[in-house]
Amino acid sequence: MRRLGCLILVAAAIIAALLAGNFLYGWTASGPLESQRTIIIKSGSSLAMAAAVMESEGAIKSADAFLNRAKILGGSEPIKAGEFEIPAGASNALILDILQGGKSVQRLITIPEGTPSIIVYEKLMAEKLLTGEIPVPAEGSVLPDSYSFERGEKRAAVLARMQKAMKDTIAELWPKRSSHAVVKTPDEAVTLAAIVEKETALARERKTVAGVYGNRVRRNMMLQADPTIIYPITKGKPLGRRIRQSEIAAVNDYNTYSMVGLPKGPIANPGRASIEAVLNPAKTDALYFVADGKGGHIFAETLEEHNRNVEKWFAIRRERGEM
Repeated sequence: MRRLGCLILVAAAIIAALLAGNFLYGWTASGPLESQRTIIIKSGSSLAMAAAVMESEGAIKSADAFLNRAKILGGSEPIKAGEFEIPAGASNALILDILQGGKSVQRLITIPEGTPSIIVYEKLMAEKLLTGEIPVPAEGSVLPDSYSFERGEKRAAVLARMQKAMKDTIAELWPKRSSHAVVKTPDEAVTLAAIVEKETALARERKTVAGVYGNRVRRNMMLQADPTIIYPITKGKPLGRRIRQSEIAAVNDYNTYSMVGLPKGPIANPGRASIEAVLNPAKTDALYFVADGKGGHIFAETLEEHNRNVEKWFAIRRERGEM
């Protein structure tokens, strides 16, 4: 009897060891998911609710088994809500780590430098993974950049981050402005920076273009920036044709061909580099610039020199069949 009792104890120990091993193996072994899948855990979900979702999505074999193992082998951190990428073959342990770590999927929406607010609005409204309505943001209130968002996030929340980024950038850069800067307020800085942004796409030219406009403001000259003609017509969208003489002569609060000084507000959302250029412009004697046919501009100090440069530009355009 004693020997039989020992055998039973040994057998029980072996069975217990096998069960324990299986329990541990089931926690770290590869799971049933055959390919990576994005799974959404709703806000307020418990671990049991998340386990049920994982089972229904095929990421785990059994929600009950997952929960039993998680209670003993998992950490004590709460799970996070969000959209999670679960790798193919993810173990129960890895899945819990993903849910507790809160490493949800991040998506990006990009606003290029010089984008007008109407297009910012359209891009946000066109993003199907965002929710809710927004107004067209004030021109110049958005800092162009790439912004992350999560599925189901409100458009208003994403827009608020874009506008906060602009406010923070202005707050950082304004105190660092040069005494040579012509703008008197942060609003004027954004207004002039938007013109600089629209006039040149070359980083090396921004400060010089800003310097030219600063010189014009000081001399009480018209800025004569073509993008300011277009803005009242299209709200900053491409015109799609040549500017008409009647539009050059139009009198409004933006057209710098018919007014002296800055327009009443920005014509686009300028990037950080253009704002920096306006606040720290190049010291130049140039008063004019025209396209050079290679993507940049030629700068001139006198009208006579500028007119010669314009003739060269017209010749290039005639060769291209644009005139």
